Amino acid sequence: MPDTPKMPRDANQLGKMVVDIATGQAEVETKPANAVRRAAGRKGGKARASSLSPERRSEIAMNAAAARWEK
Repeated sequence: MPDTPKMPRDANQLGKMVVDIATGQAEVETKPANAVRRAAGRKGGKARASSLSPERRSEIAMNAAAARWEK
């Protein structure tokens, strides 16, 4: 889940939120996009590996090795 507030779906509420942010009445804290992507990527490989069976991981590794040696 993102740490930033969700943008409203209603156009009037969105407009008010944009004006509030622009005038400094509301503050939005955001993380840099690179940090968010990096955090997701760091846990993605471990989560995928833990959900795969050892046989499937071995099959994926053999396919990867074969693809590297084809070059």
